[in-house]
Amino acid sequence: MSSEHEKFMRIALEEAHRWEKEGEALVGSVVVRDGQVVAVGCNTAKRDLDLTAHAEIAAMKNAGPAQGSLDLTGCVLYSTGEPCIMCVGAIVSAGITTVVLGGNYSRHHGEFGDYSVEKALSFVGRGAVKVVRGVLTEECEAMRWSFWAKEARKNRN
Repeated sequence: MSSEHEKFMRIALEEAHRWEKEGEALVGSVVVRDGQVVAVGCNTAKRDLDLTAHAEIAAMKNAGPAQGSLDLTGCVLYSTGEPCIMCVGAIVSAGITTVVLGGNYSRHHGEFGDYSVEKALSFVGRGAVKVVRGVLTEECEAMRWSFWAKEARKNRN
């Protein structure tokens, strides 16, 4: 595993924790071009009352103004979780070349069935987007499960 991948995933993990006290889903994302961070993003859906305010979308949205272009061809997107189908559409539209994942979606947990980023990319005919899995997975998954445990406790009371 690349130490560079780990370096950028750690930045995504830090970003994920930004809104933890606000009860946001703990997902962070980073857009990198030529080994340099272009932009970061985290989930702010609850704060913004915006269903599209996912970490991956936020990072790509922030990358446009940061580099003066909507074209993210050649960029790498790091995410602490597995991007949803909406985020995959934005990844393809932006021209992201590589997606690096920390957490892994499990078809045994959640509401999306037998979903994967790879399946979503093949569905839209963009199998050329490289997907790298397993970067700091334990840290990303521990953060995700901690969040869902807190949510379950809140909903129980």
